[in-house]
Amino acid sequence: MPSTTTTDNTLADANRQKLLLSSRAWDTLATDRNNLRRNNTNLTKTGSLERGINTRLGGFTDRSRRGGQGNPDSEESSEGDDDDEEEDQLIERTRQDQTDLPSEYWQIQRLVKYLKGGNPTATVIALSSIRDFNLSIEICQLAIRDVGGLEVLVNLLETDDIDCKIGSLYILKEVSNNPSIRRNIADLGGLQTMVKLLDEPEKDLKCLAAETIAHVAKFKRARRVVRQNGGIKRLVSLLENASVSGHGSNTHASHNDHAKNIEVARAGALALWSLSRSNLNKHAMQRAGVIPLLAKLLKSSNDNMLIPVGGIIEECATDPVYRTAIRGMIPDLVKSLSGTNAELQKHCASAIFKCAVDKEIRDLVRKHLGLRPLHDLLQQTENKALLAAATGAIWKCAISRENIAQFQEFRTIDALVQLLNNQPEEVLVNVVGALAECAKEAENRTTIRKAGGISPLVNLLTGTNQALLVNTCHALRQCAEEPESVT
Repeated sequence: MPSTTTTDNTLADANRQKLLLSSRAWDTLATDRNNLRRNNTNLTKTGSLERGINTRLGGFTDRSRRGGQGNPDSEESSEGDDDDEEEDQLIERTRQDQTDLPSEYWQIQRLVKYLKGGNPTATVIALSSIRDFNLSIEICQLAIRDVGGLEVLVNLLETDDIDCKIGSLYILKEVSNNPSIRRNIADLGGLQTMVKLLDEPEKDLKCLAAETIAHVAKFKRARRVVRQNGGIKRLVSLLENASVSGHGSNTHASHNDHAKNIEVARAGALALWSLSRSNLNKHAMQRAGVIPLLAKLLKSSNDNMLIPVGGIIEECATDPVYRTAIRGMIPDLVKSLSGTNAELQKHCASAIFKCAVDKEIRDLVRKHLGLRPLHDLLQQTENKALLAAATGAIWKCAISRENIAQFQEFRTIDALVQLLNNQPEEVLVNVVGALAECAKEAENRTTIRKAGGISPLVNLLTGTNQALLVNTCHALRQCAEEPESVT
């Protein structure tokens, strides 16, 4: 076995020596062990799995062990690059000195070896024991990967034992929060197997499979694999189960069945939310009939269900087909704006921001009393993501003069001027855009001047953000119509 120490060391000796190796020697040892494991498992080109504990090889990545080959779809070359770059940065940050590995690392590796024994009882016990560890900790995730545990877990998904499948999916769901590991799972063909599990009658199994897909499908190749293997239609069907449940008997069993359907639908919505970052997936979801199901689920009173549904609507709001459908969802979006869940408020405000270029939608937001909740969200100055969504929605709604009149009543212009200082650029772009629209009215130009907004606007001209500079110039041009603002 290749090693940086004497080649005659036994495996036990090598384990004891690891803690004494330097960071560079540990990297070499881990890489060599992974190379041997690759040969033993006969996996071809599983590049990302063979990285070692903290070594990420650039350039080559195998597309999949099973399926997913072929020319990439046209949109994949341009979409999803941002999230891929973010994942690459996260992976790079995992490069650290691991000479002092905790005992949990070795305990998990011993348990993974029991998974390879083939005894069903031992396998279930080992899966349960691994679940007892905090799998959100990176060292526990790497312990599973580095001993070949991901291959075993993916293979267990193809067994006939329900308990093994559920235990394996639970672990894969937890560890797939790691950007590197979710790529490993895709390389091993795990997505294809999980898509097939969506057809299983066992609801817990479908729920875990959909949740794991939601975690893994956060990079463009994984999203493509799910679509090409028929996953979108299956996931949309999970939403349908929840939308038609709740009728008939009110027995305890019926109530439990309804709750199960809700959980399955929520898991499906989480997966579709991840997949909706691709334009091709948005179109596939629309063809599968997702739009009327989203409209029904948006009427739910369950925030845990509403958050992924709102996330899907937010992602799809720029598509013309979805935008037309969102017109009928405005009352429910406005209702959620008035709620107390900040994440749900963000999704709904952002959806309005993205589709309020449509005059009919701007009018519907006003008709259903949505302008006041948007104004009230300006008080959430600590939540920058929510503030950016709310100011963006106000900006686009202010394109209509009828909406500006209501903003005047709410004193929204004064509140916007107060946000011109000490805010991130994504907020400032929207705030200045909203002021530029409101400043088309003479009365509002005076309000901006009296609120002290001219000087902060001029100071923004020293920045480099192009969108912010454009909006600032528009706002100052409108304010310059008033002589008092020029002096």
